[in-house]
Amino acid sequence: MIIRRQLGVKGQVVIPKDIRKILGLETGEEVVFEVVNDEVRIKREEDVNKIVDDFFDVPGKKKKQSSIKEIKKIIYEQYDEEIP
Repeated sequence: MIIRRQLGVKGQVVIPKDIRKILGLETGEEVVFEVVNDEVRIKREEDVNKIVDDFFDVPGKKKKQSSIKEIKKIIYEQYDEEIP
């Protein structure tokens, strides 16, 4: 899909409705701009909690919500360090 938009006087561009719909973007959500060579990629901001949950997800195991505090505790215990 290629859509052209004109750059505004403040350097702003409106993300077309079709693209917002495809990405599931709602008003007020944050997006990430990634520059790769001469291209700019726009992505939804990923939910850190979802990434952590997916990382620790074990198939067939009952899901448990992990907090950042619990994860830090596990990491510090592995390396025998004190929790700050």
